[in-house]
Amino acid sequence: MNAWIPRIAGLAAFAMASLASSVAAAQTAPSEFEVSVPPTAFDKPITGRLIVAVSTKAEPEPRLAININGPAIFGADVEQLHPGKVAVVDADAPAFPMESLAALPPGDYYVQAVLIRYDQVHRSDGHVIWVPIHHARVPFQNLEGNLYSDEKSVHLDPAHGFDVSLSLNHVVPPAPEPADTEWIKHVRIKSALLSKFWGVPTYLGAAVLLPKGFNEHPDARYPAVYAESHGDPLYQFSFAPPTPEEIADAKDSNVQTGYDFQKTWTSAGFPRFVAIATFESSPYFLEAYSVDSVNNGPYGEAITKELIPYLEKKFRLIAKPYARFVQGASTGGWETLALQLKYPDFFGGAWVYNPDPISFTHWQTSNIYKDDNMFFVKSGPWLTEERPMRRTTEGQPTFTQRQLAQLEAVMGTHGRSGYQLDIWQATYGPVGEDGYPVLLFDKKTGIIDHKVADYMRDHGYDLTEYARQNWSTLGPKLAGKLNFISGEMDNFYLNLGVYDFEAMVKDVAGANYPIRFVYGRPKKGHNWHHVDFSQMIREMAASALANAPAGDDTVQWNY
Repeated sequence: MNAWIPRIAGLAAFAMASLASSVAAAQTAPSEFEVSVPPTAFDKPITGRLIVAVSTKAEPEPRLAININGPAIFGADVEQLHPGKVAVVDADAPAFPMESLAALPPGDYYVQAVLIRYDQVHRSDGHVIWVPIHHARVPFQNLEGNLYSDEKSVHLDPAHGFDVSLSLNHVVPPAPEPADTEWIKHVRIKSALLSKFWGVPTYLGAAVLLPKGFNEHPDARYPAVYAESHGDPLYQFSFAPPTPEEIADAKDSNVQTGYDFQKTWTSAGFPRFVAIATFESSPYFLEAYSVDSVNNGPYGEAITKELIPYLEKKFRLIAKPYARFVQGASTGGWETLALQLKYPDFFGGAWVYNPDPISFTHWQTSNIYKDDNMFFVKSGPWLTEERPMRRTTEGQPTFTQRQLAQLEAVMGTHGRSGYQLDIWQATYGPVGEDGYPVLLFDKKTGIIDHKVADYMRDHGYDLTEYARQNWSTLGPKLAGKLNFISGEMDNFYLNLGVYDFEAMVKDVAGANYPIRFVYGRPKKGHNWHHVDFSQMIREMAASALANAPAGDDTVQWNY
């Protein structure tokens, strides 16, 4: 009566085995993007970094939304890809934020490919490398000459495999040249020093905010403030009444709106300064960090020997140290301190706002000389915690060092991601045998290379140690010139490096050394300023008047 049961069981077992085999086959089916360059878009072999962005949103375009909180991205290097040929981005490609393309959740997406073009350069040090040569302050995926595809709406399910074809049929056009106005003028000069280093024409630029009465007083000469990186005084200059958002942002950072700054700048009795935002793009980032570097080139020399002398002649600036000031925030804060320390006889004062790590015992929350890992810290015998990269002003981490390194690994190899961690390593680190920067830490494991850390310190990029080691000569030249401003809850932990610099000065010069440290409390973050830009310039004007040599006519610019 039960003789048929074994047969049914056998059929069930066979069916289950067949199903398992089908599932296994489906799970191993390849998932990939096939990306090609049509001859109509580019008619020569092309080298660069191919990025495929996968977004749940159609707007903005996925390629334009790439950032730490943007679309999923997958990357691959392409070398001499010929028109019509196909480059493949598959499960072996670096991925962010998931570990690989295979981990992408199934769903409906908008996908788009972009190819960041590289140029071959023959550097003066003998190295031949491929990097994006550019002169723009935009994310690398948006650089002029890049190729990109149309968006494509697709359903993706890595468990069942997919093959999506994308054609790089568009070219990013040149950005429009900024237009001069009555108040703001733009200049760009070819740097002989940098062009020689890179083996291709390399430029420095500036946007110049003129004082009221500049044309009406042709014999007047002016002190200048060089705004590094962000160029805040210029970007805060506007004749348009502020929006509610601009008013709120200004209040949060303790600065004026652009409209209010313009009214102060053009008012009677305000010191007649020239405010200058400098532009110095690196093949590794939007900024070159204003110092000489074996990977970046002689940017410090180019700025002080080429750009500034040119500006002083063109805009009737007082070409003396007491009338040259430098200020900057974040990246610009590091550049500001570096310029004042490296060229103490050239600049008359530095206003250093929330600078990138100026002490490598606090490379944010890592001590790169003693810690073994950039991503993780052991908090006890059993616990290991991730190191945050960013936090809110209430202390809540928003993303980690590991996550940013993972994103940068997708955006480019050999330090060419165009992001923050890579430019620090390219600027401060040694050059490798292949001509590319030797990285401080492994982007997958976070393991720190202490030989690289020692190189960075020994070659003067740990600015706190540089000042300590050279204090016998620097101390007398810097007295009264340094101003540090930082929020106590800087979003990127940059206040920790400022604390280190303050402790170093007390150690080598005592508590009475003339230097200023201002900390925003409570819960002041990365964009906090002690005073607005107008008041900062008044402070600089007072310094210029106080330090002008006897007999030097400094009051002519104070009309």
